[in-house]
Amino acid sequence: MSAGKVAEQAVAPPLLIEMLTVAQRRLARTLTLALAEEDCTFDQWLVLRALGDGAGRPMGELAQTLLIPQASLTRIVDSLVDGGWLYRRQSGTDRRRITAHLSRRGHDRLTRLTALAEAHEAAVRATCASDDPAALLTHLAAGPPRP
Repeated sequence: MSAGKVAEQAVAPPLLIEMLTVAQRRLARTLTLALAEEDCTFDQWLVLRALGDGAGRPMGELAQTLLIPQASLTRIVDSLVDGGWLYRRQSGTDRRRITAHLSRRGHDRLTRLTALAEAHEAAVRATCASDDPAALLTHLAAGPPRP
């Protein structure tokens, strides 16, 4: 391959997967910092949000939906149960089947965390001059959001 072709490939625009990955990591990093002020991890927030509709979810379904390994999800749910944010319920027909449910205290916490996450998102969007999703993605992939 000639030096010209190597240089041409080196300046090629980023692929969509690169832009999405960088944007997601930057957003997750800044939201993680905001959630930490409320003593909540990003994954804990994801679990609380997944249960926010009031319907319980089987642990396996949560793991698949959130793309969190089952063992990691168990640790996350354990910490949320210990804090009183969630509770578990065992199936009456299959004792191996466990569903996670948001407690009243968890619902109150989710309300606070959702407001924090929405404020974070509004601040990030305000750093971009456009509401166009492609422009927002390009902006986020180009540099860290400043919420």
